[in-house]
Amino acid sequence: MTDASTHALLNPAAADLGAHAPKPTATTPGMTEASLVLWTNGRVETGLWESNAGSFVAKREGYSEICTFVSGEATITAAGEEPITYRAGDMVAMPSGWVGVGDVPVAVRKHYTTIND
Repeated sequence: MTDASTHALLNPAAADLGAHAPKPTATTPGMTEASLVLWTNGRVETGLWESNAGSFVAKREGYSEICTFVSGEATITAAGEEPITYRAGDMVAMPSGWVGVGDVPVAVRKHYTTIND
């Protein structure tokens, strides 16, 4: 039986994401991240993610990601493309196979949805 109940998170800017942990793909020492999964069905996952300032490498291998920024700022540079700076309300879609670098000058929070291939 499928879970068809509503999963809500009100005021995502103020939600407690729990303790931060070191970001494994960080290129800046001391960069940390935290996340909160709102809902998943095994193929699709949606929730919140945040990090403190720093830089990191990113790859979308085996899944695509769609994000809406909630707070803060991040400049994302996809391989072979010009950098784009995202702030609260901005959206980005990164298809499976996407590779890039994230530069976070101040703490950032985003809503994400991932979809496994």
